[in-house]
Amino acid sequence: MSAAELFDAIRNGNATQVRSLLDAHPSLASAKNESGVSAVLMSIYSGQRECRDLLLDRGVDLDLPEAAAVGNLDRVRQLVQQHPDATKTVSPDGFPVVALAAVFGQLTVVRYLAEHGADINASATNGSGYNALTGAVTSGHTEMVQWLLEHGANPNHRYGPGYSPLLAAAANGHLEIVKLLLAHGADAQAVSNDGKNALAFAMERRHTTVADFLRDQLAASA
Repeated sequence: MSAAELFDAIRNGNATQVRSLLDAHPSLASAKNESGVSAVLMSIYSGQRECRDLLLDRGVDLDLPEAAAVGNLDRVRQLVQQHPDATKTVSPDGFPVVALAAVFGQLTVVRYLAEHGADINASATNGSGYNALTGAVTSGHTEMVQWLLEHGANPNHRYGPGYSPLLAAAANGHLEIVKLLLAHGADAQAVSNDGKNALAFAMERRHTTVADFLRDQLAASA
């Protein structure tokens, strides 16, 4: 039985097939794809909660990236106590463990990891440049963004094609996050590689309230 079938079922959200595959081949619960990403992580990445829960119900022995992403603080503690430097590690696909916790809104895990040595500004090693703040911003986790900014996250981190947290927040219509970023020193004039600023992104995506706010901010600073 190929693990590829399980991963296809997870991506498609076919919980019935996932259950059947796990019933027939229990070891598949711990399967990994060619990139080293586990079935558990794939279910989380794909937003397939039912598939995730089916895998977790099989008693998968979570590693640190999995535990951080799913928000299992007890397991995170256990692994960090065994290997204190693990807070600085990355997932098989190159994301800092603390960034995985942030993008999926696991604030208690982010706090714990940061308190035990994780660098909240650490960037992904896979070329994307994503970090904890960019993940929290894109996912719209306002409380997470506030905590990260209050604990030293760089509001002007640059990644991908010249993006910044502010550009991402404007593009996704997250007004309260836009306000938080500007209050913590985000550059309202920053532009992406193709020359778009936060206002341009908000207008392009038809986030009217965000665009109006940014327009006022730019006018006030002119």
